[in-house]
Amino acid sequence: MTHDEKLRQAQLVFYAEDVSEIEQELDGFLELSGARCAMLIDRGGHLVTRRGESVGESPESVAALAAGSFAATREMARLMGEDDFNTLFHQGTRESIQLSQIGDRALFAIVFDDRSNLGLVRFYAEESQGRLRELFQEMTRRQAERVDEDPARGLAADFSSSAAAALDELF
Repeated sequence: MTHDEKLRQAQLVFYAEDVSEIEQELDGFLELSGARCAMLIDRGGHLVTRRGESVGESPESVAALAAGSFAATREMARLMGEDDFNTLFHQGTRESIQLSQIGDRALFAIVFDDRSNLGLVRFYAEESQGRLRELFQEMTRRQAERVDEDPARGLAADFSSSAAAALDELF
């Protein structure tokens, strides 16, 4: 796979209908698990959507820090000879957060308190993660169809060389 193909595959655009489907899944998860908040965070640390109660003063900051924490733990796993740690759990005196990787594209962050418990959260999180993975596969398929219909919607086949040439021309 070329570098340009990898870039196109890694790029995932969230359209309004996609976010609506994600939010439905998160709402169902919250109802079943009793968790306070469920967030979907892209791998760059950007908050895609949040459902449930607010977490802290800035959910965007929580999302960025969660992605950073997950990235650091991924590197720790590599140093320990593991391919990856797929789930992280941080426990506080009042609240806890579980971070789970959804494929290579996103994190599923769950904030819960004593109204729920870790076992219940993990059980329903596993089910939701599977449905979110399926949804991401469908989103990727729809995105590829959109690019096939209108190539201007995606990265050009020679994106890397075109970008490098443009930068060379500037400097």
